[in-house]
Amino acid sequence: MANFKTMKCTNVSWLPFFCLLIPSCLSYNVVNFGARGDGRTDSTRAFLRAWSAACNSASPSNVDVPRGTYLVRTLSFNGPCRRRITFRIDGTLSAPVNYNAIGNSEFWIMFYKVSGLTVYGSGAINANGHGYWSCRKSGGSCPQGARSIQFMWCNDVLLRGLTSLYSQRVHVGINYSSSVRVEYVKIIAPSGSPNTDGIHVQNSRGVTIYGSIIKTGDDCISIGSGSMNLWIEKVGCGPGHGISIGSLGNSNNEPGVTNVTVANSVFTKTQNGVRIKSWARASNGFVKNLMFRNLIMRNVGNPIIIDQNYCPHNVCPRQSSGVKVSQVTFKNVKGTSSTQAAMKFDCSPSNPCTGIRLQDIKLTYNDRMRRPAFTYCKNARGSHGGKVIPRSCI
Repeated sequence: MANFKTMKCTNVSWLPFFCLLIPSCLSYNVVNFGARGDGRTDSTRAFLRAWSAACNSASPSNVDVPRGTYLVRTLSFNGPCRRRITFRIDGTLSAPVNYNAIGNSEFWIMFYKVSGLTVYGSGAINANGHGYWSCRKSGGSCPQGARSIQFMWCNDVLLRGLTSLYSQRVHVGINYSSSVRVEYVKIIAPSGSPNTDGIHVQNSRGVTIYGSIIKTGDDCISIGSGSMNLWIEKVGCGPGHGISIGSLGNSNNEPGVTNVTVANSVFTKTQNGVRIKSWARASNGFVKNLMFRNLIMRNVGNPIIIDQNYCPHNVCPRQSSGVKVSQVTFKNVKGTSSTQAAMKFDCSPSNPCTGIRLQDIKLTYNDRMRRPAFTYCKNARGSHGGKVIPRSCI
């Protein structure tokens, strides 16, 4: 029988951040609850038992995952919990190779209604998504696929230092949550893997993404409706589809996106750089108060793009986008474009983009024929300042 004994935090090198200040912090090691780091034994129940003990603890506590490879199926870590929890992962959590084991769930690892949570460590979560992607590409009968780690209705969260490998779909999802900080994470999936967004934020506020490397098959970071007060800085993106606001306009009644900053980041051989995308259909959605500054583009397909006729699979609404785009600044964006239209503003005829500001832009076309880059504008209004290359059409 598993030993459920708790231990006082005594080894400083293993302490979570808050345990340094709280001597009564308790530690729950998943191995003591029956988990085995051999990569073969199903440790799902052991992880859930460790979480339950920590969540019900009267003292702040931490769940420890030591080195080793732990086979786990769908994990739902539910709150609310009595006190703050740190979940330290120094081993590897591995999903079953058979994609159906987690693919019929919307998520693989879920934190639900937890406030005061730190998830960190030197370890990894590996969803082993290769079989699932093959199924998708073959057109077979596939499950919906799972997000690797999901924060739902959570508050005051830190995700730090982990590596996410080969997610079936989105690697990190943040929904209906607030005060979330993601820092120094590494996200990896092949460039051809479908819908493997690195980090997806929706209906959340106060989210910071900092100092992270994202290599994936879809958006490095995607920001959906209902998101506000986001700060994204020092992100290395590529391969992938860039950092995207949207797609928006999925419904008539949709909350907007406001107050987003993307700064001091590098895009390498991505399909897009920074992008706003909406479907060409009626909607009361909006995008406003965005700042994109100090960005480097390295052979990027569409370094700067607003696309209000988004239609990835040729099944298009062919209407006019109701999403209102306003007060968007692009400042100090430099580098090379792999397409001639280095900047593209394809805005709605019924709701033209307004308040677009271009300042100190230098984007050149990476072309052997030495053809110049250009800017495309349709229904876009705004201003420019400093030196703007290619020449602004706003």
